[in-house]
Amino acid sequence: MTIDVAVFGAGRIGKIHAANLARQPGVRLRYVVDVNRDAASALAAQYGAEVADVDGAMGDASVGATVICSSTDTHAELILASAAQKKHVFCEKPVDLTVERARACADAVGRAGVVCMIGFQRRFDPTFSALKARVDAGEIGDPEMLIVTSRDPGAPPVDYIRHSGGIFKDMLIHDFDIFRWMLDDEADTLHATGSVLSDPAIAEAGDIDSTAVTIRTRRGRLCQINTARRAAYGYDQRFELLGSAGMLQAGNVRPTEVTAYSKTAVSCDVPEAFFLERYRAAYALEIAHFFDAVEHGKPVRTTVADGVKALELAEAATLSWREKRVVHLGEHAA
Repeated sequence: MTIDVAVFGAGRIGKIHAANLARQPGVRLRYVVDVNRDAASALAAQYGAEVADVDGAMGDASVGATVICSSTDTHAELILASAAQKKHVFCEKPVDLTVERARACADAVGRAGVVCMIGFQRRFDPTFSALKARVDAGEIGDPEMLIVTSRDPGAPPVDYIRHSGGIFKDMLIHDFDIFRWMLDDEADTLHATGSVLSDPAIAEAGDIDSTAVTIRTRRGRLCQINTARRAAYGYDQRFELLGSAGMLQAGNVRPTEVTAYSKTAVSCDVPEAFFLERYRAAYALEIAHFFDAVEHGKPVRTTVADGVKALELAEAATLSWREKRVVHLGEHAA
């Protein structure tokens, strides 16, 4: 049995997901939808699909699943439309820029009884998932403190930043998901601060490019997240988890693992250039996981509820930064 899929968004992440789903047995890319018709046509032609508009793709009863890679401001609308048409959903983060609408999406997919998976691809990274498995096996005892470093090689265009919802919702939402996943706990208090250190235009757009977040969980565990939009040496994604019986670290991925030794230095490759390279394997694994869940009726690893929880943390961080205070998460509980 073949499941027909509509992909919304023909940009860089849409191209990644289209290529990966095209490799899945029993999965066919039927439609590509994008406001940029040339981009949609090029991607559709590559995989023998058709170009459609939202109504055309959603209205086709033969389409069993949607893959949403379009701009953030379209995510909730497309999730709700997919649920109304009983189509399974894979959606890139975040669910929406508001917690209220994200919760409405969670309610809608729950009532429709469809699979809804959110694209937190870091949970599928081979290194990160191997570390998590070792934590769950008890290798370091009881997890106590998580330190997350998350740095981009450069900031996106300022026009993008203006419409992104801010760094906490656009960038750190992945780190908030890692926090919940690794510590298997929920935040009790959160304090966030930040600065603009790379480009004054980011401040003019109402955002920041560097942040430091401290979270205390309900069980008293601690997490520190440091992020930056600019790291001159590449895409820096690593963390360490301290436990009662030891520590585990997950380092960067580099283009090669060759190390050079000379009389003056020991050197190796800088980290991968950006997220598309760093998480190449993770993107393939998450799409395979989604369609396996759809075919066999299994639960997905990154649910719409996880998307709501990460967004709640991002909203609390935004509030903490703006008001320069510790936020108690009970203030924002449903």
